[in-house]
Amino acid sequence: MADALKIGIAGLGTVGASLAKILVERRDMLTTTCGRPIDIVAVTARTRGRDRGVDLSGAEWFNEPLALAREAKIDVFVELMGGAGDPALAAVKAALSRGVHVVTANKALLAAHGVELAALAEKHGALLNYEAAVAGGIPVIKALRESLTGNTISRVYGIMNGTCNYILTKMEKEGLSFEACLKEAQRLGYAEADPAFDIEGNDTAHKLSILTTLAFGTRISADDIYLEGITNISIDDIRAAADLGYRIKLLGVAQKTDTGVEQRVHPTMVPLDSVIAQVDGVTNAVAIESDILGELLMVGPGAGGNATASAVLGDIADIAKSRPGAQTVPVLGRPAAALAPYKRAQIRKHHGGYFIRLSVEDRTGVFASIARHMAENGISLESIVQRGQPTAESSDPKTIILVTHATMEDSVRKAVASVKSEGYLVGEPQVIRIERPKAG
Repeated sequence: MADALKIGIAGLGTVGASLAKILVERRDMLTTTCGRPIDIVAVTARTRGRDRGVDLSGAEWFNEPLALAREAKIDVFVELMGGAGDPALAAVKAALSRGVHVVTANKALLAAHGVELAALAEKHGALLNYEAAVAGGIPVIKALRESLTGNTISRVYGIMNGTCNYILTKMEKEGLSFEACLKEAQRLGYAEADPAFDIEGNDTAHKLSILTTLAFGTRISADDIYLEGITNISIDDIRAAADLGYRIKLLGVAQKTDTGVEQRVHPTMVPLDSVIAQVDGVTNAVAIESDILGELLMVGPGAGGNATASAVLGDIADIAKSRPGAQTVPVLGRPAAALAPYKRAQIRKHHGGYFIRLSVEDRTGVFASIARHMAENGISLESIVQRGQPTAESSDPKTIILVTHATMEDSVRKAVASVKSEGYLVGEPQVIRIERPKAG
């Protein structure tokens, strides 16, 4: 039997503690399946004395992650601290530079420095595995890096943030406001005390940028993603979507076009009868459309200590099973130097149409004015509905809902701006894309 694989863990929070517990409790089973023992020989965390539910007294304690990465006698450095900068960045670079393999769950780090780190890993003959960085326990990285080799991928999309999916699900099922559902998500630990990174779409954007690179062979370009979160989604939008036969999900979408690659994160209406519409709560789902396999949809736990730890453990097990001199899979699907520059696609027709909700003053001619502005911008309407019938006794604002046929987003934005200039809108208009996924 081969010598034990020695690992050092930087970060003993929810995921790190779960991972350590699994490695200790299932050591014999892992030894059998991996062909060698996996031992935790070094650890570091912010607080040393906290009870983490696992005995780590046999591991050497380091006060700083960088010291662990530089000095510990380890084969694998497991980075579970988070953050795009130091100490995670410095520690990962230090480990790779001395030929130590790295396993990380840090999507922010990879979105910001993934190409640089991939090149460093290649230079020093180290592995850099990161299955847990995208969609928790769903093996989408392995699918794109290995299983779909030879496929030409046209689109990758999905639900990649459990916090947002939980909030939108609860709004629909219980008829509660966004604010109320966010507070409940925070109480249950699904949302951070400062939830902005999740609800404004940044977390999904980081994950999408990694999938884009794996799918299309371009350099990571997280800054080129159209980004819109869920903070403006109201219970009225949720109800209107249901009436029209849709559910609202926060999707990350990347697709190849004739002019480049399109990346976007935004609330989306998906048909009630689609598989992705049935993905509720903190569950994630990622769909991949390719020429050979066709359509693949993977659904599973997207967050939480055990789900993420499971993905990290899978990466560690892959390293344990590998042998010196064996050919390795490139970190980003192809050598870092072979990644093409990212080229942002030109705005094109969106084939799913748009949902537009307008709150307007109850005055004569508003309906006709809205229809005129849509027509002037070349927008064909599938339906236009007024909620709340005008009465002589009430001057309350009325809600008008429009659903367009396929059109250009730029045309929709111009039309809505023209409507706003008329002065009869009450509050801000709502515009949501409608997707008709192939998968499912």
